[in-house]
Amino acid sequence: MAGPTTLRPLLAFAVALVAGPAIAAEPDPRGIWARDDGNARVRIAPCGAALCATNLWIRDTSKGEAVGDVLIMDVEPAGATLRGTAQDPKRGLRYSIRISRSGDRLQTRGCMLGGLLCKTVGWSRLP
Repeated sequence: MAGPTTLRPLLAFAVALVAGPAIAAEPDPRGIWARDDGNARVRIAPCGAALCATNLWIRDTSKGEAVGDVLIMDVEPAGATLRGTAQDPKRGLRYSIRISRSGDRLQTRGCMLGGLLCKTVGWSRLP
């Protein structure tokens, strides 16, 4: 008869089998990304309990974007996407946000006014 010590590794393996696919399905947006319109490069990295997208390079600053601007994202896994809120401290704006990733491609969708005003942006991973 197996005792509690013998069952622990088996239990850990069973938990890993069940949790593994869920963890693998969760997109990992960390890294350096180039916006599809060629206007920005950002680094997405943890900042406390949130994720921060920090502008590393901006081509056209006429719309008020600058190097060093930060978007703070508080997101949770929701299937194959991350969903939550994003805060732009520079402009005092708050958005709902959805992040999805497929290989070296990332897509972000931010919405305001209860989803009446939304913008989807594509990104490519940079080395």
